Amino acid sequence: MRTAAICDIHGNLPALEAVLDAMRRAEVGQVVVVGDVAPGPMSVECLSALRSLDVPTYFVRGNTDRELTAHYRGVETEWFASAGEDWRAQVRWTAERTLPADIQFIESWPLTVSLAVDGLGQVLFAHATPRDDDEIFTKQTAAEVLEKVFVQSEDTFVCGHTHMQFDIRVGEKRIVNAGSVGMPFGPQTACWALLGPDVLLVQTPYDLDAAASRMRKTGYPGVEGFVQRFVLDTPSEESMLELYRQYELKP
Repeated sequence: MRTAAICDIHGNLPALEAVLDAMRRAEVGQVVVVGDVAPGPMSVECLSALRSLDVPTYFVRGNTDRELTAHYRGVETEWFASAGEDWRAQVRWTAERTLPADIQFIESWPLTVSLAVDGLGQVLFAHATPRDDDEIFTKQTAAEVLEKVFVQSEDTFVCGHTHMQFDIRVGEKRIVNAGSVGMPFGPQTACWALLGPDVLLVQTPYDLDAAASRMRKTGYPGVEGFVQRFVLDTPSEESMLELYRQYELKP
């Protein structure tokens, strides 16, 4: 049975729909949603699509999922207080449109999920790292740092959070970033990972102009900036690696 790992959807329903179609063609038998379904222009629709899948689907909490539920509950987190007004407006807008039952569902998502994957054995899925949903590391992070973070018994780990795909080895551990479905850094495609019997990093194209048109109709705050930066164009991997360097885990 093949397993799909998808994450960092951020309300980009057209990208998610393209990935779901690709998953069906690949005859995926189970899905892991590795965090950050929301916020985004069509977050409620994305969650509905994921909850309607006809294969076993597991969810892991992402940092922005957590921020969404905190705001819904009236809790002002340190991140929300320090975030730019664009981000705060987007979280507020999404929270206002999310049903109470969906908030409760998101709040139930664990920090990690461990599943058996054909050909890979037991795989641990975590949004950022197994110990925190907001830690930053990249393919350039020092091995001696990652060896202290990925200490669980599993040999393979699948993460997201930084929106860039990679597949690296640190000692005996294999660490995979599935990339971002809805806000990729680098390729102008929807990025995800297909697991079993090995790891395949997938980039699924979709109609960017049509996607932008659909999103513009939502009323999402700052939607034009979203579609220009993350749909019709994307930040380069090189620029994001440089940006993340000041935030990533250090020895």
